Amino acid sequence: MVPLLTPLGRAFLSFLETAGRLSLFAGLTLWHCLRGPWYPRLIGRQMIEIGYYSLPVVGLTAIFTGMVLALQSYTGFARFSAESAIPNVVVVSITRELGPVLAGLMVAGRIGAAMAAEIGTMRVTEQIDALVTLATNPFKYLIVPRVIAGVTMLPLLVLTADIIGVLGGYLVSTGQLGFNPQAYLQNTYDFMELEDVLSGLVKAAAFGFLITLMGCYHGYHSRGGAQGVGTATTNAVVSASILILCFNYLITGLFFG
Repeated sequence: MVPLLTPLGRAFLSFLETAGRLSLFAGLTLWHCLRGPWYPRLIGRQMIEIGYYSLPVVGLTAIFTGMVLALQSYTGFARFSAESAIPNVVVVSITRELGPVLAGLMVAGRIGAAMAAEIGTMRVTEQIDALVTLATNPFKYLIVPRVIAGVTMLPLLVLTADIIGVLGGYLVSTGQLGFNPQAYLQNTYDFMELEDVLSGLVKAAAFGFLITLMGCYHGYHSRGGAQGVGTATTNAVVSASILILCFNYLITGLFFG
């Protein structure tokens, strides 16, 4: 019986160790984010990297999601003669769920991997140790700018994705499904509520923190040369994606539970 329980106990203790180390890392990150000094130039550079350069992939994902959502909704609602509800479904689905979640997953795949690879390379080549030798706090210099940029830029990306996604549904509905353009826009405006948009923006800020935190955490603790950097990159994307889906449920429960 004991040999059977040994692997389970070892895995459980390893999980507790990882959770504790991640909690301490997150606490230190928040502490340094709230206390100066800050590096405005590094923060601005990360904002451009996270926000501006992620805009094409987020925009393409959003517009095709809106198009597919309109088509699928029409296929289902046509059976019940409820085609007029398509603008409502598109705007609620995009603003509440699909906009923040898909944007978060796209940014996690692009930015989380890049952060883990960059910081992991600095770790295995002892550049982080060199920063400490030069009396530069690695958290202040490497992690805080990325976290601040992620928390501020993800809501802007999601807001843009909401607009583009609704536009995609509008284009398909008016150009292919025969909806009146003015009536479609009026229905969208009448049904959209501020709470729907705000819930998506809150999710986006939380997702931005999770993506940058996991990318920095796995890169900062990477070991074992090039293979360790590759493992850290994979773990950063996977863990960020899982946390996005978990926190999406939790935040949705807080707003609409």
